[in-house]
Amino acid sequence: MGTWRSLRVAFILGSLFMLLLIIAYWDDIGGFSLYPFQDLKHDSLHSDCGSQRLSSDAALSASTIGARSGPSVSLPITSRIPLSPEDTAQTHPEEEQKKPPWENARKEGGRNRVLAGDGDQDVRKQMIADVCSGKTNVEFPGRTRVIEQIPYRELDHLIVDDTHQIIYCYVPKVACTNWKKVLVVLSQALISPSSGKPYIDPEAVPAELVHNSSLHLTFAKFWHHYGSLSRYLMALKLQRYTKFLFVRDPFVRLISAFRNKFGRPNEDFYKQFGSVMLRRFGNVSGSLPETAAEAFAAGIKPTFQQFIAYLLDPETEKDGIFNEHWRQVYRLCHPCQVKYDFIGHLETLEEDTERLLKILKVDHLLHFPSGAHNLTSTSWERDWFAQIPIATRKELYKLYEPDFEMFGYAKPDGLLQQELD
Repeated sequence: MGTWRSLRVAFILGSLFMLLLIIAYWDDIGGFSLYPFQDLKHDSLHSDCGSQRLSSDAALSASTIGARSGPSVSLPITSRIPLSPEDTAQTHPEEEQKKPPWENARKEGGRNRVLAGDGDQDVRKQMIADVCSGKTNVEFPGRTRVIEQIPYRELDHLIVDDTHQIIYCYVPKVACTNWKKVLVVLSQALISPSSGKPYIDPEAVPAELVHNSSLHLTFAKFWHHYGSLSRYLMALKLQRYTKFLFVRDPFVRLISAFRNKFGRPNEDFYKQFGSVMLRRFGNVSGSLPETAAEAFAAGIKPTFQQFIAYLLDPETEKDGIFNEHWRQVYRLCHPCQVKYDFIGHLETLEEDTERLLKILKVDHLLHFPSGAHNLTSTSWERDWFAQIPIATRKELYKLYEPDFEMFGYAKPDGLLQQELD
């Protein structure tokens, strides 16, 4: 009996010793930090960028999809990971005395905080922090929850590149086709039929293939890959990887989405969304044409007014059909839970991408694809909202107010306070 007890004591002491060794050296071999979520220290647009969910993914043969090694598995973190601003924010009296530039603009009745073209990343990050912490009195669902409370299905826009330690949240209608091309090249996920090797030039990657969901590892897939370890691995990667997203003026993004999906025949969007808009708000008598091509030929297609009415219809949200092309960025990318290291703006795309590629340390590997900057002109308010009642415009602004406030886009006062000729 004494020998057995001695063996048990020796085993326990040995286990404790090994645990101490792991704790002491794990950071040096790529494991987890005991101080999770410290700040990372970093000193052409295609018409569509949503994943192919309305129809089946384009078939990719084994010779087309490159062989990728699976993401490395790390040991789990046992402590709770604070990601919400409420969990991590600390207030210091001396900091409160330093008023950020957008505070003065708000008090002086100027434009809503700073212009979106301001490329200062500290300013952009602080605006997000202010909204998420409640300083701006802008409320929206999910503002105070932590990332562990977000269902996996809502994390499907966070693409992970383990090789280069990158996390990119793609926003449809904000240059994400080109950014997906960049990630396909970096991950060597797609084989060029001409060379038989992975694509090395983002320009050469077919745009119609980059939205195939099988090409990208997203947080939504972690449960299938890692099971019970998935949340821990997400926390590790959110701590260590460089996280970025690109945004644009919310109303201009809406216009872009409408033009692309309903301004020309699109069978999937016509059947799932366009026909619903026409039945609810189009006063269409009789049955609708079966296909988008037939509808357009007959002059039957959704208008921008019907599109806006559809977005504001409580039934739309109730049905759970708030498509990613017009879903708010705060719902796609969860900026109150994910502390992004870089926030790019479409309005400053060239400067931002050049700077970001250097931060990611991949500027020597590739160039960001060039393309026509299909930015809506300054007359978009008059052109698109002239037939929309002011009350409806105000309601629409309220729906997207968190995105306006969070990402520094000026409140369109002229649009919300007067009729347009």
